[in-house]
Amino acid sequence: MTIFKNEVEAAESLIAKSKALKAEIGKVVIGQHDIVEKVLISIFCNGHCLLVGVPGLAKTLLVKTISDVLDLKFKRIQFTPDLMPSDIIGSEILDENRQFRFVKGPVFSNIILADEINRTPPKTQAALLEAMQEKSVTAAGQFFQLDKPFFVLATQNPIEQEGTYPLPEAQLDRFMFNLILDYPSFDQEVEIVKQTTSDKQQTVQHLMNAEEILSYQNLVRKVPVTDNVIQYAVGLVNKTRPNLPGSSALVNTYLSFGAGPRASQFLVLAAKTHALFHGKYSPDIEDIQAIAKPVLRHRVVKNYKAESEGKSADMLIEALL
Repeated sequence: MTIFKNEVEAAESLIAKSKALKAEIGKVVIGQHDIVEKVLISIFCNGHCLLVGVPGLAKTLLVKTISDVLDLKFKRIQFTPDLMPSDIIGSEILDENRQFRFVKGPVFSNIILADEINRTPPKTQAALLEAMQEKSVTAAGQFFQLDKPFFVLATQNPIEQEGTYPLPEAQLDRFMFNLILDYPSFDQEVEIVKQTTSDKQQTVQHLMNAEEILSYQNLVRKVPVTDNVIQYAVGLVNKTRPNLPGSSALVNTYLSFGAGPRASQFLVLAAKTHALFHGKYSPDIEDIQAIAKPVLRHRVVKNYKAESEGKSADMLIEALL
């Protein structure tokens, strides 16, 4: 494990490492620079991501590549209507000595890709979401601590809603970011097709390990933040709450519920990491604005009027910014 003389040296190391990580991931994942940066930010903030995008946009490849570059254990769970909590957490089996033995499920890994999390019933969703929140599981009367770092990237397909179980707001709130994956540009798609239809296999180097990630997560917590930046973050979250004395007409008209205090915490934490990634030792208001949409878009609940007029959460957040 690298030992730094002081926090400034550690911060400079993270600034350099973040650039190297993005470049290395870019060898395999063409484009999607903003998504890659936000996923890395959430890992260094010890948060989780919800990724919304149509099939075929390399969500699995993205997560697999990031786990390779960070030298972390990776497991993919395909969520289906018949998936049980024990398929995620693990279950007891009777071994050859007639003793019950707990066999750990795929949740015992560093990076979990929960593919199409809204395809499985709430009971199974809750099993994973409990692990996300507590970083531990209780099974067969035993308590198990999960590996550190522990990061969940859940995907949702925005097209098909038949046979799905939408995540309730309380469970959505456990995700630090809600990232919307868009189609690649024409040039990026040409590059993707060239790369994936040739005989050349792109490989990535391990640039970090679990211990380093944990030390950088600790460093992020130590990044100083001025009071005016914290007040701006809390003020922005307060603006999303309708029917309060200072609520704007826009929010009162289009929102049923606003974001909770966890949004303020995530705004400040993500802004700290965003600042470090861009060579700053302390975040400013621009860093809060840069990560506001992915932090807030799944925490504001639109009402019927917003739905009928086609107002997206991003449009409303943009107006508040």
